Amino acid sequence: MPFKKDLKIKPNFTQITLSLASPDSILERSYGEVLKPETINYRTYKPERDGLFCERIFGPVKDYECYCGKYKRIRYKGIVCDRCGVEVTEKKVRRERMGHIKLVVPVVHIWYFKSLPNKIGYLLGLSSKKLETIVYYERYVVIQAGIREDKNYLDLLTEEEYLEILDQLPKDNQHLDDMDPKKFVAKMGADAVRDLLARIDLNNLSYQLRNQAATETSQQRKAEALKRLGVVESFREANERTTNRPEWMIVQYLPVVPPELRPLVPLDGGRFASSDLNDLYRRVIIRNNRLKRLIEIKAPDVILRNEKRMLQEAVDSLFDNSRKSNAVKAEGGRALKSLSDVLKGKQGRFRQNLLGKRVDYSGRSVIVVGPELKLHECGLPKDMAAELFKPFIIRKLIERGIVKTVKSAKKLVDRKEPVIWDILENILKGHPVMLNRAPTLHRLSIQAFQPKLIEGKAIHLHPLVCGAFNADFDGDQMAVHVPLSNAAVLEAQLLMLSSHNILNPQNGSPITLPSQDMVLGLYYTTKGRKSEGDNIVKGEGKAFYSAEEVIIAYNEGKVDLHAYIRVKAKLRENDVFEEKLIETTVGRVIFNQMVPEEAGFLNMLLTKKALREVIGDIIKFTDVPRTARFLDDIKQLGFNMAFRGGLSFNLSDLLIPDNKQEMLNSAQGEVDEITSNYNMGFITNNERYNQVIDIWTRVNNRISETLNKMLELDKQGFNSVYMMLHSGARGSKEQVRQLGGIRGLMQKPRKSGSSGGELIENPILANLKEGLSVLEYFISTHGARKGLADTALKTADAGYLTRRLVDVAQDVVITEEDCGTLRGIPISALKDNDEVVEPLYDRIIGRVSLYNIIDPLTDQLIVKAGEEIDEDVATLVENTAIETVEIRSVLTCESRKGVCVKCYGRNLATGRRTEKGDSVGIIAAQSIGEPGTQLTLRTFHTGGAASGMAT
Repeated sequence: MPFKKDLKIKPNFTQITLSLASPDSILERSYGEVLKPETINYRTYKPERDGLFCERIFGPVKDYECYCGKYKRIRYKGIVCDRCGVEVTEKKVRRERMGHIKLVVPVVHIWYFKSLPNKIGYLLGLSSKKLETIVYYERYVVIQAGIREDKNYLDLLTEEEYLEILDQLPKDNQHLDDMDPKKFVAKMGADAVRDLLARIDLNNLSYQLRNQAATETSQQRKAEALKRLGVVESFREANERTTNRPEWMIVQYLPVVPPELRPLVPLDGGRFASSDLNDLYRRVIIRNNRLKRLIEIKAPDVILRNEKRMLQEAVDSLFDNSRKSNAVKAEGGRALKSLSDVLKGKQGRFRQNLLGKRVDYSGRSVIVVGPELKLHECGLPKDMAAELFKPFIIRKLIERGIVKTVKSAKKLVDRKEPVIWDILENILKGHPVMLNRAPTLHRLSIQAFQPKLIEGKAIHLHPLVCGAFNADFDGDQMAVHVPLSNAAVLEAQLLMLSSHNILNPQNGSPITLPSQDMVLGLYYTTKGRKSEGDNIVKGEGKAFYSAEEVIIAYNEGKVDLHAYIRVKAKLRENDVFEEKLIETTVGRVIFNQMVPEEAGFLNMLLTKKALREVIGDIIKFTDVPRTARFLDDIKQLGFNMAFRGGLSFNLSDLLIPDNKQEMLNSAQGEVDEITSNYNMGFITNNERYNQVIDIWTRVNNRISETLNKMLELDKQGFNSVYMMLHSGARGSKEQVRQLGGIRGLMQKPRKSGSSGGELIENPILANLKEGLSVLEYFISTHGARKGLADTALKTADAGYLTRRLVDVAQDVVITEEDCGTLRGIPISALKDNDEVVEPLYDRIIGRVSLYNIIDPLTDQLIVKAGEEIDEDVATLVENTAIETVEIRSVLTCESRKGVCVKCYGRNLATGRRTEKGDSVGIIAAQSIGEPGTQLTLRTFHTGGAASGMAT
């Protein structure tokens, strides 16, 4: 038998093939047989001979030193000690040398009969249940009927039936060779499965299954035949490249993992921390040795069968403990981690250690808001910065001659001497840090910032970047990473700095948007109020020569912030500036002091939606640094004005419509009428349910509209709740309706797999201001709880979707300027019946035209073939009678690898054409995955109330 074969992997291999290990290949890789379950001697801490850590099998524990100490030092390298049998070599071989356990009886590998698709089951045509009864020694299986024609191949027999058949057989039948066609052969356990697999002729089976799939009339049996054919074909295909026999799915020799990969570490107090694999291997060896002894003493069949079953279960647990219903547990009731568990999942070898590594120069802390920061800055706690930049500080201390050695420099840093803070300030200039908030759903979840040293232990974050990180300040934590090399620092400054990431790569709209207090402050500032009765608005109707005059008048208290005035201003219309006298408010003039000149005077009430458009325009008209400055200015103004306005949520701001009860009574009347129709048998239960839901939905909407109108007219729209809602700062119409209208219909928690009505048909008629009755409160908790459960369950699915999308799209990279294809796809406005969902303008902007586009009425050339369709061209196309435009597309790109610039078009994150090397596939995957995860978190916020939004 080949043994201890040195199988060196050539460094220049091009592919890896995974195949079944044959018993011979397991022995080739093995350096010896593990015979005892012992690990190490608890007195001497030395490995036991022939045990799971044996030095004779796996190599020495100390470099170039044998077990008994006869040979020490490197000069004896390669010698095998004649006394203890240990090879004198390096201890690192204990990471790669494998051993083996010779099993007394073969064992079926759990992966091939317990997982889906069930490989052994498909090959033999047996169901999982039947196969398990054979494997776990519960039933005999007929391997060869021989002279017993009443029994068929693969029939299952109980022990009584088997013994009965043996009694009836001629005496000499059992003495025949197993391959003799007359002999009756029936076995149980892995031995039986191995015999069955060894007898399979793959080519013949493939032919039979193809024939069955072609001629079978029953769809179910056809599908079954095709599934089996898939497994058979994969074996046949594998046999063309290498040998891969079906019976190798049965384990005869069990490989033992190198001991350094399943360590046993002595702890203080004489205890040991051991890898779970050692326990699992120990159970296999103990059971194997016991079975060997039982066979030697010729124990009864029942005892042997039980021991064989236990050996099968022990090997199952070693390979895949989590797949078994009765998993082997440690003392604390924790399931032991088997070989499969070590590899699979988020905590497994691949995702935890190979694809993701822990890095030096990183830290994490809680985040708090830093409104005093600039857009590209973050506040870094002093202690954290001193630790992160320690090597840089040490270098500077030695360069300046403050200390001579690294050791003394370290002491200086650890003691936090005052001298290091000046050096740290100096180092931080022009050395950005990267902040990351988990979960990292898209590329904006990691951005670079210029650090500012601050006292305390929390990281300060600029309020405008919260949207990109999806961060809030209720205890979120963020990680800090330091780019070390010059190239990394340069990349962080040029590409990752937060002030360069104002646009969202998903859709090109600004993501660094003011939110909540800032929006409310800006809305309050730009809202106008007219004089009414005794409420005189100071300075209303006055005319001013310039904005400066307005500011002086406001500071002197001559005009009110909300007064409608007339002022001379520069307006930008169709890229032309025009100076004229316009009606506006004092607040809008104050806001326009911060707007870049290139954008002209913006005379509008600022809501969140309007701000998004304003910021988008300013990026177009100016550059990124100017936009970043504008964002910081409006952040300051927004916070300031929200504070000055004293806008708060007041119970009296929640109005209740006067005719609410009247509407509810009329709706209740309609519902009663429908119920009586149902009782008299005029309509079915489903019709009744749908009509009732329709009535309550209609009333709900009417009350909601009435409430919104009331709030809008209250105090000229200066009702706090209305301002919060209308500005887009916080809340939704749904929530305001629940506060002041009626809570309405609630969602019904569904049992998994059941269909039926999603809504409870008795609405909650009270609102939260009036308070709920006990029954109403109970119904509402029902729905709210569903929201919480959904959130927990669906987030994992959405994350998995993102991972699969990235896996598919990761190799789509921009590789060339133009692939020269003549193909493209036609694009027209997206319509739902006659309603335009997405106009043609939005769909063609930033794409490259396939042909010349000519105005059908004037015959004028709008854009040449191969040119980008920018905003102006898209507007021209939209204004003509053209309904469909042919554009270059990634779907028709003919680049050998990746896609080309012209087929992709504009990079939405920069607003310019994409460049070579852009990984557009990953951006596309993140652009679908990130909103997908956010959507699952939506149910959480409506409190279980039925809303029209897709969740």
